[in-house]
Amino acid sequence: MAEKLLFLTGHLAEARLSGTLADVGLAEDSYAVRNVGIKVAALMTEKILKNRLEAPLDATRVILPGRVRMDLKSVSDHFGVPFVLGPEEIIDLPQYLGRGGKPPDLSRYDINIFAEIVEAPEVPLGKLLERAHRHKAAGADVIDIGCRPDVPFPHLEVAVKAMKAEGFKVSVDSGDMDELRRGAQAGADFVLSLDEDNLDVVAGTTCVPVLVPKEHGDLNSLIRAIEKAKALGIAHLADPVLDPIHFGFMASLERYAELRRRCPDVEILMGTGNLTELTEADSQGLTAMLLGICSELNIRNVLIVQVSPHTIRTVEEHDAARRLMFRAREDNSLPKGYGGGLLSLHELRPFPQSPDEIAEAAAAIRDSNFRIEAAEDGVHIYNRVGHHVDVDPFELFGKLGVEDDGSHAFYLGYELAKAQIARSLGKRYTQDRPLEWGVAADKPDEDMVHHAPEGATLRAAREKAEREREKSSGTIEEKKIGGSASKPPHKGT
Repeated sequence: MAEKLLFLTGHLAEARLSGTLADVGLAEDSYAVRNVGIKVAALMTEKILKNRLEAPLDATRVILPGRVRMDLKSVSDHFGVPFVLGPEEIIDLPQYLGRGGKPPDLSRYDINIFAEIVEAPEVPLGKLLERAHRHKAAGADVIDIGCRPDVPFPHLEVAVKAMKAEGFKVSVDSGDMDELRRGAQAGADFVLSLDEDNLDVVAGTTCVPVLVPKEHGDLNSLIRAIEKAKALGIAHLADPVLDPIHFGFMASLERYAELRRRCPDVEILMGTGNLTELTEADSQGLTAMLLGICSELNIRNVLIVQVSPHTIRTVEEHDAARRLMFRAREDNSLPKGYGGGLLSLHELRPFPQSPDEIAEAAAAIRDSNFRIEAAEDGVHIYNRVGHHVDVDPFELFGKLGVEDDGSHAFYLGYELAKAQIARSLGKRYTQDRPLEWGVAADKPDEDMVHHAPEGATLRAAREKAEREREKSSGTIEEKKIGGSASKPPHKGT
């Protein structure tokens, strides 16, 4: 049976949705648009759909606006056809439909993240475990215990065993061979790093060493270490070592490529910190580029470190980048159009509607609620009374008539500031929603079934209206009893 899509919408979005779908080039008999009889499509509910749609539906799948909040399983079961959320903005429909109407699958990856806990000797065991859990939640596969030169680490074995007991894979990272030996004997999964002369450190254990050149940049010595480890039956990873920009960066990349050519089957590790930590630039782009190189060279392990405050989200960034690169490689595609959160400051399509489309929507509004949009020509705010636009939100305030309504003024000021920030950066702005920062910030938990409860400003406005009604009611009552000086008791005190 051929697929037929049913797009549900409301009065304000119907014409634009129909026009966009017509432009996409879908066959006319492969989809239909249904207005469910409400003004704002995002406010449709399960009850509305059950009351206004009749089963069976002439569709194999029903696409809801992305901001709808309802129990999708319940409504799907009721009508006997899958109900799914589409994109939040109509402008994103062509891309959505180009993937068959499904979000991209970013669940898979083939790169392991080693996340270092720096200065571990100085961190109490409880704090080490806390950091390990944070790293794992952010995407780490291996917790790297980072030792310090000439700093004793008496609780190294205890730390390794405690992490193993809690289910972590563990590596020990040190330039002290005795610390690496202690870590291996305590049950560490990996040690960083050994060369061709000290493979005995892991003798009698199942610990996997990360091999490095005996002398920095000496790829031949690294290959000798690989061959020696193979002869001894020691599983291993190899790391030619990535250097910082202007201190051998390009040559070090060439060593990774040369190692892959000479040892096509060796498992390689790349430490990315010499670029992310030592380059004063937002780390998302650097990380994406490095993970793209790893994807091309089949490098399946990365060691990351977070010392500088500007790399505070490096684990999340590496996790997002490995998923993006895996998906794009599997699709034989550019790493573009998959989302994934690595666009934090700017977006590919920052303005969902043109100024003309906003003006058309504003002309259809018949209530006093303010709508706010960001567009190329400025920040727009409109209701039934008027439609105003300016590049400076301060110029808008005097036109809104909320000078005597503190809670409403606060709300509008907050939203206008968000809209201005989004417009300045080229980001997507959505009224009543936090700005999206991708992996650069935690995303607030969102109830996908119910709409948000009444907020502080709306509650303040409602309470103010109630007080005014009480006051008005009291005045009327006084007039009824002939202007008596006695007043009804004040409620709420």
